Amino acid sequence: MWKQLLSKLPKKSLKSESVDSPRNGASSVSQGSGNAGAGRTNLVKRTSSAVFPAGLMSGIEPLLPFKDVPSSEKMNLFISKLSLCCVVFDFTDPAKNTNEKDLKRVTLIELLDFVSSGSPRYTEPAIQAMCKMCAVNLFRVFPPNYRSNMHNGENDDDEPTFDPAWTHLQLVYDILLKFVTSSSVEAKVAKKYINHMFILRLLDLFNSEDPRERDCLKAIMHRIYGKFMVHRPFIRKSISNIFYRFVNETDRCNGIAELLEIFGSVITGFALPLKEEHKIFLWRALIPLHKPKSLGAYFQQLSYCVTQFIEKEPKLASTVINGLLKYWPITNSQKEVMFLGEIEEILETINMAEFQKIMDPLFWRIGYCISSCHFQVAERALFLWNNDQIMNLIAHNSHVILPIVFPALENNAQSHWNHSVLNLTLNVRKMFSEMDDALFLNCHSQFKEEQSKIVLETEKRKEVWKRIEHAASQQPITGNTAVLVTP
Repeated sequence: MWKQLLSKLPKKSLKSESVDSPRNGASSVSQGSGNAGAGRTNLVKRTSSAVFPAGLMSGIEPLLPFKDVPSSEKMNLFISKLSLCCVVFDFTDPAKNTNEKDLKRVTLIELLDFVSSGSPRYTEPAIQAMCKMCAVNLFRVFPPNYRSNMHNGENDDDEPTFDPAWTHLQLVYDILLKFVTSSSVEAKVAKKYINHMFILRLLDLFNSEDPRERDCLKAIMHRIYGKFMVHRPFIRKSISNIFYRFVNETDRCNGIAELLEIFGSVITGFALPLKEEHKIFLWRALIPLHKPKSLGAYFQQLSYCVTQFIEKEPKLASTVINGLLKYWPITNSQKEVMFLGEIEEILETINMAEFQKIMDPLFWRIGYCISSCHFQVAERALFLWNNDQIMNLIAHNSHVILPIVFPALENNAQSHWNHSVLNLTLNVRKMFSEMDDALFLNCHSQFKEEQSKIVLETEKRKEVWKRIEHAASQQPITGNTAVLVTP
């Protein structure tokens, strides 16, 4: 198609064409076609019939600029240019089809200018042609290296992969974004073509490794969600399915952070009281997203979504904390620090009733974190006592919390290797002592008793083993009795 069209252009005009000026290529065509109106019309019809089907072209030459056609024909020219851009080029070889690539880029810029200028109401054929052009250019299967994600998002120093066809893809995304947000597009008509299949294919593109493409997709999907109310339940369900597949099957998806950003703005628009569907999404999708190793790649967006749910319905705070305790990392210190940060954000907004539901298991886990050998985990846990809101919750429930965390505090004070953790521990002990000195002394005495019991049990166990070893040494070796020989 492009070769046929280029062969009909004057060679001098094509060589002098500037890529950065979208009007130049089209004006050269109009100049090369002659000054007579009849001559131009004949050339337009010959070129159009040779390159495009009659049903798509409507007798309009696709390389004509929009300013050179009457208003009544601009929509037909728009469709013709969209059809022209349905040819996809191979960008793996930069030297291949350079003229055709430049011409397509110029045409895409013209389309972007037309869509941005506030055109008249789009007809149904124009909407159909737009969706077809976007589908042909954007919807593709990524090569295997896009999906490998060998480090599972753990190595943040990896350079992102950029798509070589971005010069065209970016323009197509910009056109689609302007088109979706245009007031000239009727949602009732466009929903026939921006349908469930179109949305699913867009969501598949979030697995692209090019962060520029994911940012464009995020903006477009957000606008589609806002404009097409009929598609909102389907979009929420489809994004949920991506999260389920990511957590339970693949553990690999590049666009989780962007999808969570979309959902963060969606959650703010939920009406109260929250529907059961939304609560199920929180429990089955958002909370399990804390499980994968690549949590750091999207933790900020995930934490924001969870916080939005709790702000909408404070009773969900205990549900969320129980979920975090369920997926609490045991051997990943970086994730533990993230979890503690999210716990602090939740505790800043939790009410007393919900706090009392979860304070026992929560502070047992915090106690383990305080006594962690990893100094960052221990520090982050002890920093909770620097938060005034959390200190207020602890002060009203110190009779429950202090007995739980006191052994960890005392062990740190006696033997922790890190000076910063040691100083923080002493400060927290001092806070509890000033808060309720009698309770503190009681816990201290109970801790000493427990330590004495542990020492006695250890001595008893050693004595038992000594008697067993002595009795074994007095028995003669007979038969096939196995003997452990020490070197």
